[in-house]
Amino acid sequence: MSGLVVVGGGLAGGAAAALLASDGRRPLVLEREPGPRHKICGEFLSGEAQAHLAALGLDLAPLGGVPIDRVRLASGRRLVESPLPFTALGLTRLALDEALLRHAERLGAKIERGVAARAVLPGRVETAGGDIEAPVVLLASGKHDVRGARRETAGTIGGLIGFKTHLRLTAAEAGRLSGCVELVLFDGGYAGLQMVEGGLANLCLLVRDDRFEAVGRTWPALLAALSCEPHLARRLDRAECVFEKPVAIYDAPYGFLHRAAPGDPPGLFRLGDQAAVIPSFSGDGMAIALHSGRLAARMIADGADAGDYHTALRDDLRRQVRLATGMQRAADAWPGPILAALGLAPRLLGLLAAWTRVPPRALRRVGL
Repeated sequence: MSGLVVVGGGLAGGAAAALLASDGRRPLVLEREPGPRHKICGEFLSGEAQAHLAALGLDLAPLGGVPIDRVRLASGRRLVESPLPFTALGLTRLALDEALLRHAERLGAKIERGVAARAVLPGRVETAGGDIEAPVVLLASGKHDVRGARRETAGTIGGLIGFKTHLRLTAAEAGRLSGCVELVLFDGGYAGLQMVEGGLANLCLLVRDDRFEAVGRTWPALLAALSCEPHLARRLDRAECVFEKPVAIYDAPYGFLHRAAPGDPPGLFRLGDQAAVIPSFSGDGMAIALHSGRLAARMIADGADAGDYHTALRDDLRRQVRLATGMQRAADAWPGPILAALGLAPRLLGLLAAWTRVPPRALRRVGL
């Protein structure tokens, strides 16, 4: 082994492992789940995310992603639509994460499934099966913190609960949704809806804790309340929930962006949501995860330390995370006025999508 341990086999960890392996190293990837699983995610693969995957040599065509070239924003009975500045793909994390992890394994990474990191300590990773020597750790555990390396999340947007499920819409509603990602603002949160492979729709939403409390803190009650929203009422009419229960997460620190500090372990590289949690309103979380994995792998190969990496990643993402966080706060506080303003200038919606992407200079930094 190379002494490189990747904690987490999602997009960030898989991307880093694939690039390190293609460079002749043999990283060890610890994936806590024994097999593929659904993750809470809008499953919106932007143009930048697709470029990252193509650069890793992963062919997306066999996965059956659904092209998306428009965005709609709805609030009450108001609706605004605009072209996207790229063609995205609706692709499930179940399929994508597994394909990327298998790709990294073919390139030479060692994958250990069903192994959770209990703690990340100086020079080692603690697991149920014993300690693993790890001079360099790439922490890609998603939204879940690991003992010894918890994030400092003061000042982020808290008190939000995320839910994700797949739906089988009626043929008519699936046709109306085709080619579009829809963002629906409602009292206490917002929902994203789009088609993914297999003829299914992804419904992913964030709701404030007080709104969830008001409907009795159950998923069926929340879904029933959302079905009263004019736009969602049409889409969800006679829709079938594919999941027995939704994937859920509580209190993710939206707006978090790690800042390098003198006390940080020199060999700990934070990837994906461990480095930055952009509000899902922006739809670019998957591109950020892939970008962080590629940047970390390239800087490790160049002999850079974790502090240099975190400074570079923060420079790449600061403006986008701040803008997306401001957009989320504004959408929660003034959904009606925002939609009215966008109604007067619909193309601004497409520009907002462009402004929250990983910027071109950051892509050039990693050779894209």
